[in-house]
Amino acid sequence: MLKIEGIRLEPGLESQLRRRVARILHIPESELISCRLLRRSIDAREGVFFVCSALAEVRSETAVLRRAPAHVSIYTPRIWTPPQPLSAPAVPPVVVGAGPGGLFAALVLAQAGLRPILLERGRCVERRKEDVERFWRTGQLDLTSNVQFGEGGAGAFSDGKLNTGTKDLRHRFILEQLVACGAPEDILIDAKPHVGTDYLHIALKGLRRRLLELGADIRFETRLTDLEIQDSALIAILAQGPEGEVRLPCRQLVLCPGHSARDTFAMLHRRGVPLEAKPFAVGVRIEHRQSTVDAAQYKRYAGHPGLPAASYKLSCHLPSGRSAFSFCVCPGGEVVAAASEAQGVVTNGMSEFARDKENINGALLVNVTPEDFGGGDDPLAGVAFQRRLEAAAFSLGGGDYRAPAQRVGDFLAGVPSTGAGTVTPSYRPGVTWCDLGQCLPPFVAQALREALPVLGRKLRGYDAPDAVLTAVESRSSSPVRIPRDETYQAPIRGLYPCGEGAGWAGGILSAAADGMRAAEHVCASIQQEVDHHEP
Repeated sequence: MLKIEGIRLEPGLESQLRRRVARILHIPESELISCRLLRRSIDAREGVFFVCSALAEVRSETAVLRRAPAHVSIYTPRIWTPPQPLSAPAVPPVVVGAGPGGLFAALVLAQAGLRPILLERGRCVERRKEDVERFWRTGQLDLTSNVQFGEGGAGAFSDGKLNTGTKDLRHRFILEQLVACGAPEDILIDAKPHVGTDYLHIALKGLRRRLLELGADIRFETRLTDLEIQDSALIAILAQGPEGEVRLPCRQLVLCPGHSARDTFAMLHRRGVPLEAKPFAVGVRIEHRQSTVDAAQYKRYAGHPGLPAASYKLSCHLPSGRSAFSFCVCPGGEVVAAASEAQGVVTNGMSEFARDKENINGALLVNVTPEDFGGGDDPLAGVAFQRRLEAAAFSLGGGDYRAPAQRVGDFLAGVPSTGAGTVTPSYRPGVTWCDLGQCLPPFVAQALREALPVLGRKLRGYDAPDAVLTAVESRSSSPVRIPRDETYQAPIRGLYPCGEGAGWAGGILSAAADGMRAAEHVCASIQQEVDHHEP
């Protein structure tokens, strides 16, 4: 099998892939036994092209390769190898958190025959969807089941982006598992794959069925409340479930808490588990009409049926030394209410797979450091900082989970907004027009005012006066890191912190891969115990 890289195709010409590959290989099409797309991305810097990689099976491969150009090579896929099967121990490993890290940690453990127990404080995705929709419709927040808590984690109500800056053999396995569970097959070939909230919910149900078939014990509405530690090693956990508090003997706990599990961080701190305050970012969601960004990115190709809704990735360094950047951009999506605590407003973004709604939104964030929020002595100072922002947004929005909002032109001029312009805000339960300077820290507001014109020169229309800013985006990543060693264990032996909430990943794909690595270390630990006890 040959791999051909760097194939450039104009929109609408994807059907000519086979002909283009034959031309690159200097063979007639009749000598192509098979040809399929391996990878595609969009290059819109000069014109608009799909940049593709393809796999081709040919007759006389050696002869073809000898005269082929340098961007043709033998295809040698690198495949992740799962841990060897083990006998289920008397005390099963426990996974806390059914976000991507926890789900894929549980999958690795279950495939190895270890029959893990998976605890999730929220509800299954079907019930969770009903709870979230009710909150968006009425402003009635369920503290157990919301955009942050429940099967799938915070990513279950997002764009479902699966791109990452890291390379890992596990990524392909994760994508294939999601497709097998109902995700679109396009994620196997897109350089920036996204599942979309609608397909994520389908895939989550399929992944749950797979875990149950493999012997996993999944317990929803069950929250980790305490650890029992003896001689610096974990011996049991306490969990609050539908039938009250239960004690589970536990020697291996894969802890995937999610970035909003603030009570879990507080419990770990009380128990003496080392925690570190870490840098993160806060800001707003910025919303434009999708057609505006399509025109800026695709130019004469804007609206072409062969092109997806355009996205962007922007950043700038400011004279103050801070950075501002886009994050979690949701083409054809909506800004969503993402609170998980009473009397706090939190925003996030979401798209379905089609990305066909009127607006595009993304986080516009400013970096904050422990020095900004007093994290030198208190590892939970970042949590307190987030809470202050969310409470200020709740108050400014009117106290009923409406979000404070302001048009970009008014924000730059320092005057309150009184209504929408050409961009209609998508946030539910609704917005309150105001001056966002009343809820954002001064250094954040100033950095955003400096950044908007700079970013507007990078993407035409980004700083348009009618673009809408909705506050506050405070949960872009965890404000806490749980230190671990090369075996993925915290100083408490048997405690394996991983994923985004533990400060070791950022995004669905990297969190899932981190959960897998933690599970592999658990398997290795159990295998060592078996080897130690064998005569």
